[in-house]
Amino acid sequence: MASILRVGVAGAGVFGGYHANKYKQAEDVEFVGIYDIDKARAEAAAAPHGVKAFGGDELGAFLASIDAVTIATPAFAHAGVALKALDAGVHVYTEKPLAISEDDGQAMVERARAANLVLACGHQERAVFEAMGLYDVPEIPVRLEAVRNGTASTRNLDVSVVLDLMIHDLDLALTLAGVGAGGLTATASYRSEDGYRAVGADEVTADVDFENGMKAVFKASRMAAERERTMRIVYPSGEVFVDLLNRKFENNTPFVLNPDFAEAAIAKDPLGTSVFRFLDCVRGTRAAPLCTGDAALKALELALAIDEDVAPT
Repeated sequence: MASILRVGVAGAGVFGGYHANKYKQAEDVEFVGIYDIDKARAEAAAAPHGVKAFGGDELGAFLASIDAVTIATPAFAHAGVALKALDAGVHVYTEKPLAISEDDGQAMVERARAANLVLACGHQERAVFEAMGLYDVPEIPVRLEAVRNGTASTRNLDVSVVLDLMIHDLDLALTLAGVGAGGLTATASYRSEDGYRAVGADEVTADVDFENGMKAVFKASRMAAERERTMRIVYPSGEVFVDLLNRKFENNTPFVLNPDFAEAAIAKDPLGTSVFRFLDCVRGTRAAPLCTGDAALKALELALAIDEDVAPT
Protein backbone atom coordinates (compact mmCIF):
# COMPACT_ATOMS: atom_id res chain seq x y z
CA MET A 1 0.00 0.00 0.00
CA ALA A 2 1.34 3.43 -0.93
CA SER A 3 2.45 5.67 1.94
CA ILE A 4 -0.03 8.34 0.82
CA LEU A 5 -3.55 6.96 0.72
CA ARG A 6 -5.94 8.30 -1.89
CA VAL A 7 -9.38 8.59 -0.34
CA GLY A 8 -12.84 9.70 -1.33
CA VAL A 9 -16.37 10.09 -0.03
CA ALA A 10 -19.47 8.70 -1.73
CA GLY A 11 -22.49 10.74 -0.72
CA ALA A 12 -22.69 14.53 -0.60
CA GLY A 13 -25.12 14.84 2.30
CA VAL A 14 -24.57 15.86 5.92
CA PHE A 15 -22.63 12.77 6.95
CA GLY A 16 -20.60 12.86 3.76
CA GLY A 17 -19.52 16.33 4.85
CA TYR A 18 -18.49 15.06 8.27
CA HIS A 19 -16.32 12.38 6.68
CA ALA A 20 -14.85 14.85 4.21
CA ASN A 21 -13.73 17.00 7.14
CA LYS A 22 -12.02 14.02 8.79
CA TYR A 23 -10.18 13.11 5.62
CA LYS A 24 -8.95 16.68 5.28
CA GLN A 25 -7.53 16.38 8.82
CA ALA A 26 -5.90 12.99 8.29
CA GLU A 27 -2.15 12.66 7.88
CA ASP A 28 -0.56 10.96 4.85
CA VAL A 29 -3.85 11.14 2.97
CA GLU A 30 -4.74 12.64 -0.39
CA PHE A 31 -8.41 13.54 -0.37
CA VAL A 32 -9.25 13.02 -4.04
CA GLY A 33 -12.93 13.79 -4.35
CA ILE A 34 -16.61 13.35 -3.60
CA TYR A 35 -19.10 11.28 -5.57
CA ASP A 36 -22.86 11.74 -5.59
CA ILE A 37 -25.48 10.55 -8.02
CA ASP A 38 -26.39 14.26 -8.32
CA LYS A 39 -23.34 15.97 -9.85
CA ALA A 40 -24.44 19.42 -8.64
CA ARG A 41 -24.56 18.17 -5.05
CA ALA A 42 -21.13 16.63 -5.46
CA GLU A 43 -19.75 19.91 -6.79
CA ALA A 44 -21.21 21.89 -3.91
CA ALA A 45 -19.74 19.47 -1.36
CA ALA A 46 -16.34 19.22 -3.07
CA ALA A 47 -15.74 22.95 -3.59
CA PRO A 48 -14.95 23.90 0.05
CA HIS A 49 -12.29 21.18 0.16
CA GLY A 50 -10.76 21.91 -3.23
CA VAL A 51 -11.29 18.35 -4.42
CA LYS A 52 -12.82 16.86 -7.55
CA ALA A 53 -16.55 16.24 -7.93
CA PHE A 54 -17.85 13.04 -9.53
CA GLY A 55 -21.49 12.45 -10.39
CA GLY A 56 -23.97 10.22 -12.16
CA ASP A 57 -22.22 7.56 -14.24
CA GLU A 58 -18.75 8.60 -13.03
CA LEU A 59 -18.70 6.14 -10.11
CA GLY A 60 -16.21 3.90 -11.94
CA ALA A 61 -13.84 6.79 -12.57
CA PHE A 62 -14.19 7.88 -8.95
CA LEU A 63 -13.33 4.41 -7.62
CA ALA A 64 -10.40 4.07 -10.03
CA SER A 65 -8.85 7.21 -8.52
CA ILE A 66 -8.83 6.13 -4.85
CA ASP A 67 -7.55 3.46 -2.46
CA ALA A 68 -10.24 3.82 0.23
CA VAL A 69 -13.74 5.23 0.42
CA THR A 70 -16.34 6.30 2.93
CA ILE A 71 -19.88 5.49 1.83
CA ALA A 72 -22.30 8.04 3.28
CA THR A 73 -25.11 7.66 0.76
CA PRO A 74 -28.69 6.93 1.82
CA ALA A 75 -28.79 3.49 3.44
CA PHE A 76 -30.51 1.77 0.51
CA ALA A 77 -27.46 2.55 -1.67
CA HIS A 78 -24.75 1.39 0.76
CA ALA A 79 -24.42 -2.14 -0.60
CA GLY A 80 -24.51 -1.21 -4.29
CA VAL A 81 -21.68 1.30 -3.97
CA ALA A 82 -19.72 -0.88 -1.53
CA LEU A 83 -19.78 -3.95 -3.75
CA LYS A 84 -18.59 -1.93 -6.75
CA ALA A 85 -15.82 -0.43 -4.61
CA LEU A 86 -14.70 -3.83 -3.35
CA ASP A 87 -14.72 -5.19 -6.91
CA ALA A 88 -12.48 -2.26 -7.85
CA GLY A 89 -10.00 -3.13 -5.07
CA VAL A 90 -11.02 -0.20 -2.86
CA HIS A 91 -11.17 -0.48 0.95
CA VAL A 92 -14.60 0.45 2.32
CA TYR A 93 -15.89 2.32 5.36
CA THR A 94 -19.67 2.50 5.23
CA GLU A 95 -21.94 4.45 7.52
CA LYS A 96 -24.44 2.38 9.47
CA PRO A 97 -26.39 0.31 8.71
CA LEU A 98 -23.97 -1.90 6.80
CA ALA A 99 -26.76 -2.62 4.28
CA ILE A 100 -30.54 -2.93 4.36
CA SER A 101 -30.72 -6.67 3.64
CA GLU A 102 -28.89 -9.61 5.16
CA ASP A 103 -27.97 -10.95 1.71
CA ASP A 104 -26.32 -7.66 0.73
CA GLY A 105 -24.49 -7.39 4.05
CA GLN A 106 -23.24 -10.96 3.74
CA ALA A 107 -22.10 -10.32 0.17
CA MET A 108 -20.12 -7.27 1.32
CA VAL A 109 -18.39 -9.24 4.08
CA GLU A 110 -17.57 -12.14 1.79
CA ARG A 111 -16.36 -9.91 -1.05
CA ALA A 112 -14.05 -7.97 1.29
CA ARG A 113 -12.65 -11.15 2.80
CA ALA A 114 -12.01 -12.74 -0.59
CA ALA A 115 -10.22 -9.62 -1.85
CA ASN A 116 -8.29 -9.08 1.43
CA LEU A 117 -9.79 -5.60 1.75
CA VAL A 118 -10.81 -3.71 4.89
CA LEU A 119 -14.55 -3.40 5.46
CA ALA A 120 -15.49 -1.11 8.37
CA CYS A 121 -18.81 0.28 9.55
CA GLY A 122 -19.65 3.49 11.39
CA HIS A 123 -20.80 2.21 14.76
CA GLN A 124 -18.72 4.95 16.33
CA GLU A 125 -20.30 4.96 19.79
CA ARG A 126 -18.11 1.96 20.52
CA ALA A 127 -15.37 4.55 21.06
CA VAL A 128 -17.37 6.08 23.93
CA PHE A 129 -17.80 2.71 25.66
CA GLU A 130 -14.11 2.01 25.14
CA ALA A 131 -13.19 5.34 26.74
CA MET A 132 -15.45 4.61 29.71
CA GLY A 133 -13.78 1.22 30.24
CA LEU A 134 -16.98 -0.79 29.84
CA TYR A 135 -15.25 -3.32 27.59
CA ASP A 136 -12.82 -4.09 30.43
CA VAL A 137 -15.53 -5.04 32.96
CA PRO A 138 -14.92 -8.72 33.82
CA GLU A 139 -18.62 -9.60 34.08
CA ILE A 140 -21.30 -10.19 31.48
CA PRO A 141 -24.45 -8.11 32.01
CA VAL A 142 -27.60 -9.95 33.06
CA ARG A 143 -29.90 -7.19 31.81
CA LEU A 144 -29.67 -4.14 29.59
CA GLU A 145 -32.21 -1.37 28.96
CA ALA A 146 -31.56 1.09 26.14
CA VAL A 147 -33.56 4.16 25.09
CA ARG A 148 -32.72 6.11 21.93
CA ASN A 149 -35.33 8.72 21.12
CA GLY A 150 -35.19 11.40 18.46
CA THR A 151 -37.58 14.16 17.52
CA ALA A 152 -39.41 14.32 14.21
CA SER A 153 -37.10 14.71 11.22
CA THR A 154 -37.15 14.29 7.46
CA ARG A 155 -33.76 12.48 7.46
CA ASN A 156 -33.19 8.72 7.10
CA LEU A 157 -36.80 7.94 6.25
CA ASP A 158 -35.61 5.31 3.76
CA VAL A 159 -35.24 2.87 6.68
CA SER A 160 -37.15 2.04 9.85
CA VAL A 161 -36.31 3.55 13.22
CA VAL A 162 -34.65 0.22 14.03
CA LEU A 163 -32.10 0.58 11.23
CA ASP A 164 -31.85 4.33 11.77
CA LEU A 165 -31.49 4.66 15.56
CA MET A 166 -31.92 1.40 17.50
CA ILE A 167 -29.12 -0.33 15.60
CA HIS A 168 -26.57 1.72 17.57
CA ASP A 169 -27.75 0.13 20.83
CA LEU A 170 -28.08 -3.31 19.26
CA ASP A 171 -24.42 -3.14 18.29
CA LEU A 172 -23.35 -1.95 21.76
CA ALA A 173 -25.38 -4.72 23.41
CA LEU A 174 -23.83 -7.36 21.16
CA THR A 175 -20.34 -6.16 22.09
CA LEU A 176 -21.16 -6.31 25.82
CA ALA A 177 -22.87 -9.70 25.60
CA GLY A 178 -20.15 -11.25 23.46
CA VAL A 179 -22.71 -13.63 21.93
CA GLY A 180 -25.60 -13.46 19.51
CA ALA A 181 -29.28 -12.94 20.17
CA GLY A 182 -31.86 -15.66 20.53
CA GLY A 183 -35.58 -15.03 20.78
CA LEU A 184 -37.27 -11.65 20.60
CA THR A 185 -40.63 -9.93 20.63
CA ALA A 186 -41.34 -6.38 19.49
CA THR A 187 -44.09 -3.80 19.12
CA ALA A 188 -44.25 -0.77 16.84
CA SER A 189 -45.99 2.55 16.21
CA TYR A 190 -46.16 4.74 13.11
CA ARG A 191 -46.46 8.46 12.47
CA SER A 192 -49.65 9.33 10.63
CA GLU A 193 -49.43 12.96 9.53
CA ASP A 194 -50.65 13.85 6.06
CA GLY A 195 -47.80 13.79 3.58
CA TYR A 196 -45.45 11.85 5.87
CA ARG A 197 -43.78 8.94 4.10
CA ALA A 198 -41.28 6.62 5.75
CA VAL A 199 -40.09 3.06 5.34
CA GLY A 200 -40.91 0.95 8.38
CA ALA A 201 -41.90 1.75 11.93
CA ASP A 202 -41.21 5.09 13.63
CA GLU A 203 -41.25 3.83 17.22
CA VAL A 204 -40.27 0.33 18.34
CA THR A 205 -39.83 -1.51 21.62
CA ALA A 206 -38.01 -4.85 21.43
CA ASP A 207 -37.38 -7.45 24.13
CA VAL A 208 -34.38 -9.58 23.20
CA ASP A 209 -32.94 -12.68 24.89
CA PHE A 210 -29.25 -13.27 24.23
CA GLU A 211 -27.65 -16.69 23.97
CA ASN A 212 -25.83 -16.33 27.31
CA GLY A 213 -29.00 -15.47 29.23
CA MET A 214 -28.67 -11.68 29.11
CA LYS A 215 -32.03 -10.00 28.65
CA ALA A 216 -32.42 -6.63 27.00
CA VAL A 217 -35.13 -4.09 26.26
CA PHE A 218 -34.55 -1.64 23.42
CA LYS A 219 -36.73 1.41 22.81
CA ALA A 220 -36.26 3.76 19.88
CA SER A 221 -38.41 6.55 18.50
CA ARG A 222 -38.18 9.22 15.84
CA MET A 223 -41.37 10.92 16.95
CA ALA A 224 -40.48 11.73 20.54
CA ALA A 225 -41.00 15.11 22.23
CA GLU A 226 -37.30 15.34 23.07
CA ARG A 227 -34.05 13.51 22.45
CA GLU A 228 -32.88 10.80 24.86
CA ARG A 229 -30.03 8.32 24.64
CA THR A 230 -29.56 6.25 27.76
CA MET A 231 -28.49 2.75 28.69
CA ARG A 232 -28.87 0.88 31.98
CA ILE A 233 -26.49 -2.06 32.28
CA VAL A 234 -27.14 -4.51 35.12
CA TYR A 235 -24.25 -6.76 36.17
CA PRO A 236 -24.33 -9.48 38.86
CA SER A 237 -22.43 -7.10 41.16
CA GLY A 238 -24.14 -3.78 40.39
CA GLU A 239 -25.43 -1.36 37.75
CA VAL A 240 -24.10 1.27 35.38
CA PHE A 241 -26.41 3.96 34.01
CA VAL A 242 -25.06 5.81 30.97
CA ASP A 243 -26.38 9.10 29.60
CA LEU A 244 -24.91 9.23 26.10
CA LEU A 245 -26.29 12.68 25.31
CA ASN A 246 -24.79 14.37 28.35
CA ARG A 247 -21.71 12.13 28.44
CA LYS A 248 -21.95 10.99 32.04
CA PHE A 249 -22.63 7.82 33.98
CA GLU A 250 -23.56 6.46 37.40
CA ASN A 251 -21.70 3.37 38.59
CA ASN A 252 -22.40 1.30 41.70
CA THR A 253 -20.43 -1.75 40.61
CA PRO A 254 -17.03 -2.55 42.18
CA PHE A 255 -15.39 -1.95 38.80
CA VAL A 256 -13.44 1.21 38.09
CA LEU A 257 -14.70 3.20 35.11
CA ASN A 258 -13.18 6.40 33.75
CA PRO A 259 -15.12 9.38 35.17
CA ASP A 260 -13.35 11.68 32.70
CA PHE A 261 -14.17 9.55 29.67
CA ALA A 262 -15.84 12.47 27.90
CA GLU A 263 -12.46 14.22 27.77
CA ALA A 264 -10.64 11.23 26.30
CA ALA A 265 -9.56 11.83 22.71
CA ILE A 266 -11.44 8.84 21.35
CA ALA A 267 -14.70 9.92 23.02
CA LYS A 268 -14.39 13.60 22.13
CA ASP A 269 -14.14 12.67 18.46
CA PRO A 270 -15.65 9.19 17.97
CA LEU A 271 -16.10 9.72 14.23
CA GLY A 272 -12.46 10.71 13.86
CA THR A 273 -11.44 7.70 15.95
CA SER A 274 -13.45 5.41 13.71
CA VAL A 275 -12.19 6.92 10.44
CA PHE A 276 -8.54 7.10 11.49
CA ARG A 277 -8.55 3.51 12.74
CA PHE A 278 -10.00 2.48 9.39
CA LEU A 279 -7.10 4.22 7.65
CA ASP A 280 -4.63 2.50 9.99
CA CYS A 281 -6.13 -0.85 8.99
CA VAL A 282 -5.79 0.02 5.32
CA ARG A 283 -2.11 0.82 5.93
CA GLY A 284 -1.66 -2.44 7.82
CA THR A 285 -0.67 -0.78 11.10
CA ARG A 286 -3.80 -1.87 13.00
CA ALA A 287 -5.42 -5.29 13.10
CA ALA A 288 -9.09 -4.25 13.04
CA PRO A 289 -11.26 -1.14 12.68
CA LEU A 290 -13.49 0.10 15.46
CA CYS A 291 -16.33 -1.95 13.97
CA THR A 292 -15.65 -4.69 11.43
CA GLY A 293 -17.97 -5.70 8.64
CA ASP A 294 -18.62 -9.00 10.43
CA ALA A 295 -19.70 -7.21 13.62
CA ALA A 296 -21.86 -4.76 11.67
CA LEU A 297 -23.52 -7.70 9.93
CA LYS A 298 -24.51 -9.18 13.32
CA ALA A 299 -26.13 -5.88 14.32
CA LEU A 300 -27.88 -5.72 10.95
CA GLU A 301 -29.22 -9.26 11.30
CA LEU A 302 -30.68 -8.48 14.73
CA ALA A 303 -32.19 -5.21 13.48
CA LEU A 304 -33.81 -6.96 10.53
CA ALA A 305 -35.20 -9.66 12.81
CA ILE A 306 -36.87 -6.95 14.92
CA ASP A 307 -38.20 -5.24 11.80
CA GLU A 308 -39.61 -8.55 10.60
CA ASP A 309 -41.30 -9.15 13.94
CA VAL A 310 -43.19 -5.83 13.74
CA ALA A 311 -43.88 -5.89 10.02
CA PRO A 312 -47.59 -5.63 9.17
CA THR A 313 -49.05 -8.95 8.08
